[in-house]
Amino acid sequence: MNPSDQSVFSAAGAGHVAHGFGPHRIRLASGDTAGRLGVFEAEVPRGSGPPLHVHEREEELFRVLEGAFAFWCNGIRVDPGAGGVIAIPRGAVHRFENIGAAPGRLMVVMTPGGFEGFFSAVETETPENPQALDALAARFDLRFVPARADKAA
Repeated sequence: MNPSDQSVFSAAGAGHVAHGFGPHRIRLASGDTAGRLGVFEAEVPRGSGPPLHVHEREEELFRVLEGAFAFWCNGIRVDPGAGGVIAIPRGAVHRFENIGAAPGRLMVVMTPGGFEGFFSAVETETPENPQALDALAARFDLRFVPARADKAA
């Protein structure tokens, strides 16, 4: 039987935590799913979230586990509420922000897998300037809009 024909699972609290841009618990890595997808949970402080960015390879699905979040995708804002789900297509300019009064949590599914390694790479490589962050992001087919280096200039 082919290992990619079998289910994979992650028990409650399982996975390793990568601390690049805050704690991200990697629940299923690309290697666990024969590259099909990656799953992680993100703890997001109040008022925080990534800048506008684009994933050139992956489709992205978010489920709000706790808290209140706003998502912007190609200029349109959606507030899905706790338990809500939003899918972001590859190539879309998007971002999210914790708009609640307390820290929030998201579950994120990305397909194909591989992007979940970005957070560990940020943690271990600690990019020291915007150009280094842009270069690291490019290795994961991630592009900031505008580029971090352009914003710093």
